Amino acid sequence: MTKVRYIGLDVHKETIVIATADAGREPAMKLATIPSDARRLLVRLRTLTPKDGRLVVCYEAGPTGYGLYRRLCEAGIECHVVAPSLVPTKAGDRVKTDRRDAVRLAHFLRSGDLTDVYVPDEADEALRDLERARDAAKRAERTARHQLSKFLLRHDRRYNKSGNWTLGHLEWIRRLKFEHAAQQRVLNDYLKTVEDATERVARLTSDIEELVESSALAPLITALQAFRGIALVSAVTIACEVGDLRRFSTAGQFMSYVGLVPSEDSSGQRRRQGSITRAGNSHLRRILVEAAWHYRYLPTMSRELRRRNRPVAEGVRRIAWEAQKRLHRRLFHLIHKGKNSKAAVIAVARELAGFVWSVAQEPELLAT
Repeated sequence: MTKVRYIGLDVHKETIVIATADAGREPAMKLATIPSDARRLLVRLRTLTPKDGRLVVCYEAGPTGYGLYRRLCEAGIECHVVAPSLVPTKAGDRVKTDRRDAVRLAHFLRSGDLTDVYVPDEADEALRDLERARDAAKRAERTARHQLSKFLLRHDRRYNKSGNWTLGHLEWIRRLKFEHAAQQRVLNDYLKTVEDATERVARLTSDIEELVESSALAPLITALQAFRGIALVSAVTIACEVGDLRRFSTAGQFMSYVGLVPSEDSSGQRRRQGSITRAGNSHLRRILVEAAWHYRYLPTMSRELRRRNRPVAEGVRRIAWEAQKRLHRRLFHLIHKGKNSKAAVIAVARELAGFVWSVAQEPELLAT
C-alpha cells in the first residue's frame, strides 16, 4: 500500500512554513520554516517523501501566484492551490499564526476538506494580467476624472452642454482660466492626469485587441461577443477569469462560482433567502452585472451586433438571441412587478451567466 504524506505550506514573500500530516489519526505538526525559495523547498520536500510513497502538497492562493505550483508539478509532486476563504476554521478561534495556518492546511488536506482553485496555464494567465491591468487603468481614469470634476464644481465652473468627457467637454476645460496662478496649475495638473489615464486605457485596449487573436481562448472570446452587452473587453474578462467553462458540469455551478446565487438560511419548515452570496470572482461578477443592464432595451440586432454574430456558429447565435428575448422579458416582468431595478438586474445577470455557460458547451463556437 502506497504511503501518503500531506504537506501544508504557508507561503509568504520571505518565508515558507512547512507542516506535515501522515495518513492516519496522528495530529498535523509544524516541521520547519525556510526562506521563500522554490529550489530549497524542493530539496526539503524530497527528504520528506516516504519510502515507496508520495507527497501531496497544498498552499493558499494569494499574492505569490502560481509559480510555486508549476515548479512543484514539474518536479513530479502533486500540488493543490486552495481557496483561502473556504479553509475550515473553528468558531471563536482568535489566534492566527503562520505555524497554525500551515498545520491547518496539512490537516484539512488529509481530510479532504479543502477546495482547489482553477490554475490557468501561463499564456492564459498572461492575458488575464493584461485585462486586469486595463481594468486598473480604467479605475485610475475614473478617479482622475472625479477629482477634476469636483475641483471644477467647487469653483462653480459648470459645463452646460450634454456629454461629459467628450471632445467638446475636454476642449471647454482646456479654455478655462482661473484668476490665481495656483488654481490654474491645479487645473492643468488634473487635466494632464485625465489625459494620461485615458491614453493608458486606450493603449491597453489596443494591446488586448492585438494579442487576443493568438490566444487559445480566442474562439470563446469571439463567441461571447455574440451576446448583447458583451463586447471585446468584457468577453476577454469573462474568458480569462473563468478559463475552462466546461469544468462546470451545470449552469447552476457556474452561477454559484460567480456569486450571483441567493444566500440562504433555512431550518425545518422555514426557508429564508437573502442577498446574493458575492462569493467567487468579483471581476467576473461585475462584468456580468454591467452586461445585464443592456437587456432593458427591446431585443434587436444592431449593425454592430450583427457584425459580432457573423463569425460565430449557428448554435451560438441561437443561444445569444434567446438570451436577448428571455432576459428582456425577465427584466421587464421583475421591474413592473415592483422589484427594485438593481435587484432585478442582478437576477438577470444570474441568468446571463447561465447563457454564457451554455455557449461554452457548444461543440462548435465559430462558423465554418
